[in-house]
Amino acid sequence: QVQLVESGGGLVQAGGSMTLSCAASGRPFSKYAAGWFRQAPGKGREFVISISKSGSDTYYADSVKGRFTISRDNAKNTVYLQMNSLKPDDTAVYYCAADDYSVVLTSTLRAEYWGQGTQVTVSS
Repeated sequence: QVQLVESGGGLVQAGGSMTLSCAASGRPFSKYAAGWFRQAPGKGREFVISISKSGSDTYYADSVKGRFTISRDNAKNTVYLQMNSLKPDDTAVYYCAADDYSVVLTSTLRAEYWGQGTQVTVSS
């Protein structure tokens, strides 16, 4: 299996930007579709954005369209989440996830591996 570790979370002002990183170990990350999910207090874990194994295709939730960008550097076994124009509603614990079976990862039910999560807090 692959191990995932997120980093880069913290506090940011509304309208600002933040970059999260997901470092994989144990297996080449190029073998996995990867994505980001988030969970706010009192809410379920929801899909945010994902990237295909090849890195050629990306998928995103309507709530982050035009604001978030996902990319991957397979040579570094790392997936990145660039977040721009952040809103207070973006406040949540962000989780990196991976799946070696699906070409695209857009559901929590299909994610095989999860990171520990990193807190992102957006102040108004």
